[in-house]
Amino acid sequence: MEHACGGFSGEEFQKACEELQQFGRVGNDWQLLLEHEGFKIYRRLDETGLYEYKVFGVLDNCPPAVLADVYMDLDYRKQWDQFVKELYEKECNGKTVVYWQVKYPFPMSNRDYVYIRQRRDLDMDGQKIHVVLAQSTSVPQIPERSDVVRVNQYKQSLAIESDGKKGSKVFMYYFDNPGGQIPSWLINWVAKNGVPNFLKDMAKACQNYLKKT
Repeated sequence: MEHACGGFSGEEFQKACEELQQFGRVGNDWQLLLEHEGFKIYRRLDETGLYEYKVFGVLDNCPPAVLADVYMDLDYRKQWDQFVKELYEKECNGKTVVYWQVKYPFPMSNRDYVYIRQRRDLDMDGQKIHVVLAQSTSVPQIPERSDVVRVNQYKQSLAIESDGKKGSKVFMYYFDNPGGQIPSWLINWVAKNGVPNFLKDMAKACQNYLKKT
């Protein structure tokens, strides 16, 4: 597997581009969960009893390149994402990994992630598409902590292109198994509500990012 050395295959980037170009045309095994402020969220039951998600929508007045930059800028994310407890990049065994600790409400323990991510800006039939892929990994340099639950199953894809105006068309795939003693209905409820809120926060962060630059 190419992931072992810190990379993703060209096919994986291509797949995210194709999802964006199909824009909401999903298979029969996906069900529409939510339509909210121009976004559609679909879900499909995973063998773990959790759902994987696909999100399609448009973020107005957020240029694609800026949106991709905001998503990749970890230092800036610490300013706008209220759930970030700790977030940084670290070189481990010749690859760059991200450590991310997420605040959970009492009495639940915080969750943390160790993952690789990669961005490519691709040209598809003359249209520029920004793609970011992320997937959990493990490295001995970042061991698990006794007071935090390590999330070992995490995968995300993000593809962004111009909406033809001043905004961005966005596709996002997301799967996360937070582990611990959390009922699956609660995890799925959080995902259903958390994804639109995250995109809304990211759009606002994009506006502030434009003012800074």
